[in-house]
Amino acid sequence: MSTLSRLRPVTRASSLLSSSKANYQTIGNARRLASTHALVFLEHSNGVVEPASLSALAAASQLSSGNDEGKVTGIVIGSKQEVEKVLPAVKKLPGLSSVLHSSSDLYSPPLPETLTPLFKSVLADNKYTHFFSAHSSAAKSVLPRVAAVLDLPAVSDITSLTHSSSDDSTTFTRPIYAGNAIATVRAGKEIPLKIVTVRATSFTPLTSSSSSSSSGDVEAKEVQAVEENGDLTKHLETTLSTSDRPDLGVAKKVVSGGRALKNKETFDKTLEPLAEVLGAAVGASRAAVDAGYADNSLQVGQTGKIVAPELYMAIGISGAIQHLAGMKDSKMIVAINKDPDAPIFQVADVGLVGDLFDIVPELTEKLK
Repeated sequence: MSTLSRLRPVTRASSLLSSSKANYQTIGNARRLASTHALVFLEHSNGVVEPASLSALAAASQLSSGNDEGKVTGIVIGSKQEVEKVLPAVKKLPGLSSVLHSSSDLYSPPLPETLTPLFKSVLADNKYTHFFSAHSSAAKSVLPRVAAVLDLPAVSDITSLTHSSSDDSTTFTRPIYAGNAIATVRAGKEIPLKIVTVRATSFTPLTSSSSSSSSGDVEAKEVQAVEENGDLTKHLETTLSTSDRPDLGVAKKVVSGGRALKNKETFDKTLEPLAEVLGAAVGASRAAVDAGYADNSLQVGQTGKIVAPELYMAIGISGAIQHLAGMKDSKMIVAINKDPDAPIFQVADVGLVGDLFDIVPELTEKLK
């Protein structure tokens, strides 16, 4: 039975995940326990765990609410040098019961084709009840593959979860239709392993300072690398854009521009001074990115980054539904647009109708 056929719509925009005899159930002989045991994929860069992965850890930690037997295991993957650099910090993270790590040059950089066999091996003994990851670009490539080889459905981009130990089911919520509706999805006990990606902005990241009850380093265990599929895909190069601005995905303030800024030079000249004064990250609409005004790493929206800062300034952005899906959870939305009927004003807390080329420089000067 395909994954799609297991999704049956029920009332009030909800779905019930059910499965026939999945391959996963026949891989190992271990009996599943009533308590939860989640595995969390912890992505990292330059020795630092990605904030989005810390949000996934926070989501996994919610499973054990009211259940003292619940466990959370983190898994770190990379080259030997990369793992050795990040592992000491990972072992101090709150909420973890243990840590797995696997090192190989094959995993640097991590590719879906090489990570999938490793995850299949780790998950094969039926020890885990849940598999969590951030809803990142890497996870969106890896987790569907893992779900496919285990013949299991997956739930993506969740914004909340509740677990019932009485019937061993987990209920999730996730946005659909570009965030205009919320689906409630229940994964019952028929699904032995719940595979989940987490929307980072919906869960407060867990860090080593999040809990004062940390008892120190948790146990770390090495997992043998699975040397498969190394010839299927070859990594050519990684191109990184550098900026002095805060990272867009975790910034508390974001200044975004749209196609109305005309060109890249005007985009930078108009937004950078304002972002500098506010200490904000710079974002862009898809139209601005497609026109070459900004790098695609700065795109905010359904096909870009999902952000929820304390302040979001939309400058020259009309407010297409795809853009609103990526920023409408912001605490304070300020819109500047010369069109009083622009859709962005429907979600804005503060709106200013006028020419952005007059308003933004004046606002920047007043904020200095």
